Amino acid sequence: MIDIELRPFEREDFARLIGWVTSADLIQKWAPLVFSYPLNESQLENYIQTTEGDKPNRKIFKAVDTKNNAVVAHIELDRIDLKNRSATVARVLVKEPALRGQGIGTEMVRKILAIGFDRLDLHRISIGVFDFKKEAIACYEKVGFVKEGYLRESWRVGDEYWSFYIMSMLESEWKALNI
Repeated sequence: MIDIELRPFEREDFARLIGWVTSADLIQKWAPLVFSYPLNESQLENYIQTTEGDKPNRKIFKAVDTKNNAVVAHIELDRIDLKNRSATVARVLVKEPALRGQGIGTEMVRKILAIGFDRLDLHRISIGVFDFKKEAIACYEKVGFVKEGYLRESWRVGDEYWSFYIMSMLESEWKALNI
């Protein structure tokens, strides 16, 4: 299994992420509320600015393979609400299809949950995932997320409507898994 370390996403990472996002279809499946295709530095500058200040509502990370120091994925903790002790995992992207199925997604999701629950003292972390993303759903369930809702045909894409699950994990569930 690949050992992953989450490091802050920085301006020096813009070109790499732009190179990964090669189609409008990928943007639609990965980050349609935040980005449009083609992804560019201006969009990423606006994105990274939301991580700055005393109480940022977002923490963005690159996932680094510690054996070779290669950046292999991207992940974010979004909508951080310290008053209600909640946040959402968002914009999960493993660089290349060839890297998928090697535990990178599972490992980086566990790491971001540790940041949320152990460092930020959150009570609830959620994630939304399109229902056709079966491998992602399996990954999230493997780390302990529970399906709690299904939004039928709630996202319009061209002439189609996509459905998605809302999944979450509570602080007590995280602690039970990590005792």
